[in-house]
Amino acid sequence: MYKNLRLSIEQKTPLTDEEWKLVVEKVKFIKLKKNEFLQIQDSNSSYEGFILKGAFKTYILNDNGTESVIFFSFENEWMCDLGSFYHQKLTTYNIKAIEESEILVISKTNKAILFEQVPKLIQFHIIMVEKANIAIQQRLIDVLNKTSKQRYLEFIEKYSHKAAKINNRNLSSYLGVSHEFLSKIKRRC
Repeated sequence: MYKNLRLSIEQKTPLTDEEWKLVVEKVKFIKLKKNEFLQIQDSNSSYEGFILKGAFKTYILNDNGTESVIFFSFENEWMCDLGSFYHQKLTTYNIKAIEESEILVISKTNKAILFEQVPKLIQFHIIMVEKANIAIQQRLIDVLNKTSKQRYLEFIEKYSHKAAKINNRNLSSYLGVSHEFLSKIKRRC
Protein backbone atom coordinates (compact mmCIF):
# COMPACT_ATOMS: atom_id res chain seq x y z
CA MET A 1 0.00 0.00 0.00
CA TYR A 2 2.83 2.43 0.79
CA LYS A 3 4.94 1.36 -2.19
CA ASN A 4 4.70 4.75 -3.96
CA LEU A 5 5.88 6.56 -0.84
CA ARG A 6 8.94 4.35 -0.66
CA LEU A 7 9.62 4.89 -4.37
CA SER A 8 9.34 8.66 -3.89
CA ILE A 9 11.82 8.65 -1.03
CA GLU A 10 14.20 6.20 -2.66
CA GLN A 11 14.50 8.27 -5.84
CA LYS A 12 16.79 10.46 -3.72
CA THR A 13 17.63 8.45 -0.60
CA PRO A 14 17.92 4.62 -0.58
CA LEU A 15 16.49 2.94 2.51
CA THR A 16 17.12 -0.39 4.16
CA ASP A 17 14.09 -2.50 5.07
CA GLU A 18 14.67 -1.61 8.74
CA GLU A 19 14.73 2.13 7.93
CA TRP A 20 11.60 1.75 5.83
CA LYS A 21 9.85 0.04 8.75
CA LEU A 22 10.65 3.09 10.93
CA VAL A 23 9.11 5.38 8.28
CA VAL A 24 5.93 3.30 8.11
CA GLU A 25 5.60 3.41 11.91
CA LYS A 26 5.59 7.23 11.90
CA VAL A 27 3.08 7.92 9.11
CA LYS A 28 -0.67 7.81 9.42
CA PHE A 29 -3.07 6.70 6.68
CA ILE A 30 -6.08 8.95 6.10
CA LYS A 31 -8.93 8.32 3.70
CA LEU A 32 -11.07 11.31 2.71
CA LYS A 33 -14.27 11.55 0.73
CA LYS A 34 -14.77 14.25 -1.87
CA ASN A 35 -15.08 17.70 -0.18
CA GLU A 36 -13.66 16.54 3.16
CA PHE A 37 -10.91 18.64 4.71
CA LEU A 38 -7.42 17.50 5.59
CA GLN A 39 -6.74 20.93 7.07
CA ILE A 40 -8.87 23.96 7.90
CA GLN A 41 -7.56 27.51 7.67
CA ASP A 42 -6.63 29.09 11.05
CA SER A 43 -6.53 25.75 12.89
CA ASN A 44 -3.76 24.03 14.84
CA SER A 45 -3.76 20.93 12.66
CA SER A 46 -0.96 20.69 10.12
CA TYR A 47 0.66 17.71 8.45
CA GLU A 48 3.10 16.97 5.73
CA GLY A 49 1.43 14.54 3.38
CA PHE A 50 2.08 12.21 0.48
CA ILE A 51 -0.91 11.53 -1.76
CA LEU A 52 -1.46 7.87 -2.58
CA LYS A 53 -4.73 8.37 -4.46
CA GLY A 54 -6.93 11.31 -5.35
CA ALA A 55 -6.57 15.06 -5.58
CA PHE A 56 -6.58 18.08 -3.29
CA LYS A 57 -6.92 21.80 -3.57
CA THR A 58 -5.02 24.13 -1.29
CA TYR A 59 -6.78 27.46 -0.93
CA ILE A 60 -7.52 30.42 1.29
CA LEU A 61 -10.94 31.74 2.12
CA ASN A 62 -10.90 35.49 1.61
CA ASP A 63 -12.62 38.01 3.87
CA ASN A 64 -15.44 38.37 1.33
CA GLY A 65 -16.06 34.60 1.40
CA THR A 66 -14.50 33.78 -1.95
CA GLU A 67 -11.86 31.10 -2.43
CA SER A 68 -8.40 31.66 -3.89
CA VAL A 69 -6.94 28.34 -4.99
CA ILE A 70 -3.18 28.36 -4.57
CA PHE A 71 -2.29 24.80 -5.63
CA PHE A 72 -3.74 21.51 -6.75
CA SER A 73 -1.98 18.33 -5.60
CA PHE A 74 -2.31 14.86 -7.09
CA GLU A 75 -1.13 11.26 -6.69
CA ASN A 76 2.52 10.76 -5.80
CA GLU A 77 2.96 14.40 -4.82
CA TRP A 78 3.84 15.88 -1.46
CA MET A 79 1.88 18.73 0.08
CA CYS A 80 2.27 20.82 3.20
CA ASP A 81 1.33 24.16 4.72
CA LEU A 82 5.01 24.99 5.19
CA GLY A 83 4.69 27.90 7.64
CA SER A 84 2.27 26.09 9.88
CA PHE A 85 4.08 22.75 9.80
CA TYR A 86 7.59 24.03 10.42
CA HIS A 87 6.81 26.92 12.76
CA GLN A 88 3.77 25.48 14.55
CA LYS A 89 1.63 28.51 13.65
CA LEU A 90 -2.05 28.51 12.85
CA THR A 91 -2.67 27.06 9.41
CA THR A 92 -2.73 29.48 6.50
CA TYR A 93 -4.64 27.29 4.05
CA ASN A 94 -7.59 24.99 3.71
CA ILE A 95 -6.64 21.67 2.16
CA LYS A 96 -9.66 19.85 0.77
CA ALA A 97 -10.10 16.61 -1.16
CA ILE A 98 -11.64 17.30 -4.57
CA GLU A 99 -12.19 13.59 -5.14
CA GLU A 100 -12.08 10.49 -2.96
CA SER A 101 -8.50 10.46 -1.71
CA GLU A 102 -5.98 8.52 0.34
CA ILE A 103 -2.99 10.22 1.91
CA LEU A 104 -0.16 9.37 4.26
CA VAL A 105 0.59 12.13 6.75
CA ILE A 106 3.28 12.77 9.31
CA SER A 107 3.28 15.23 12.19
CA LYS A 108 6.23 17.49 12.89
CA THR A 109 6.94 15.59 16.12
CA ASN A 110 7.04 12.22 14.34
CA LYS A 111 9.18 13.68 11.56
CA ALA A 112 11.72 14.94 14.12
CA ILE A 113 11.83 11.48 15.73
CA LEU A 114 12.28 9.91 12.30
CA PHE A 115 15.21 12.24 11.56
CA GLU A 116 16.89 10.99 14.76
CA GLN A 117 16.24 7.36 13.82
CA VAL A 118 17.14 7.69 10.12
CA PRO A 119 19.43 10.75 9.77
CA LYS A 120 19.87 10.32 6.03
CA LEU A 121 16.22 11.34 5.63
CA ILE A 122 17.32 14.90 6.44
CA GLN A 123 18.88 15.10 2.97
CA PHE A 124 15.59 13.93 1.42
CA HIS A 125 13.79 16.56 3.48
CA ILE A 126 16.09 19.29 2.18
CA ILE A 127 15.37 18.24 -1.40
CA MET A 128 11.61 18.32 -0.70
CA VAL A 129 11.76 21.81 0.79
CA GLU A 130 13.85 23.02 -2.15
CA LYS A 131 11.29 21.61 -4.61
CA ALA A 132 8.44 23.26 -2.68
CA ASN A 133 10.20 26.63 -2.74
CA ILE A 134 10.85 26.32 -6.47
CA ALA A 135 7.19 25.44 -7.10
CA ILE A 136 6.01 28.44 -5.07
CA GLN A 137 8.40 30.77 -6.90
CA GLN A 138 7.36 29.39 -10.28
CA ARG A 139 3.68 29.84 -9.41
CA LEU A 140 4.37 33.48 -8.49
CA ILE A 141 6.36 34.10 -11.68
CA ASP A 142 3.59 32.52 -13.76
CA VAL A 143 0.89 34.67 -12.14
CA LEU A 144 2.94 37.83 -12.65
CA ASN A 145 4.21 37.20 -16.18
CA LYS A 146 1.89 34.87 -18.06
CA THR A 147 -1.56 35.39 -19.44
CA SER A 148 -4.50 33.42 -18.10
CA LYS A 149 -4.60 31.51 -21.37
CA GLN A 150 -0.91 30.55 -21.08
CA ARG A 151 -1.40 29.39 -17.47
CA TYR A 152 -4.49 27.42 -18.50
CA LEU A 153 -2.71 25.67 -21.38
CA GLU A 154 0.31 24.83 -19.22
CA PHE A 155 -1.95 23.48 -16.47
CA ILE A 156 -3.87 21.29 -18.93
CA GLU A 157 -0.61 19.99 -20.38
CA LYS A 158 0.98 19.28 -17.01
CA TYR A 159 -2.12 17.67 -15.47
CA SER A 160 -3.84 16.22 -18.52
CA HIS A 161 -4.76 13.11 -16.51
CA LYS A 162 -6.55 15.16 -13.81
CA ALA A 163 -7.69 18.39 -15.47
CA ALA A 164 -11.11 17.01 -16.38
CA LYS A 165 -11.84 16.29 -12.71
CA ILE A 166 -11.34 19.92 -11.67
CA ASN A 167 -14.51 21.92 -11.92
CA ASN A 168 -14.61 25.35 -13.56
CA ARG A 169 -15.09 27.16 -10.24
CA ASN A 170 -11.87 25.73 -8.81
CA LEU A 171 -9.93 26.15 -12.04
CA SER A 172 -11.03 29.76 -12.54
CA SER A 173 -10.03 30.53 -8.93
CA TYR A 174 -6.60 28.95 -9.51
CA LEU A 175 -6.12 30.97 -12.70
CA GLY A 176 -7.44 34.16 -11.09
CA VAL A 177 -10.20 34.69 -13.65
CA SER A 178 -13.99 34.69 -13.66
CA HIS A 179 -16.00 31.62 -14.72
CA GLU A 180 -17.06 33.51 -17.83
CA PHE A 181 -13.49 34.34 -18.81
CA LEU A 182 -12.42 30.73 -18.26
CA SER A 183 -15.23 29.63 -20.60
CA LYS A 184 -13.90 32.03 -23.24
CA ILE A 185 -10.39 30.65 -22.82
CA LYS A 186 -11.66 27.09 -23.18
CA ARG A 187 -13.66 27.96 -26.32
CA ARG A 188 -10.58 29.54 -27.95
CA CYS A 189 -8.32 26.56 -27.22
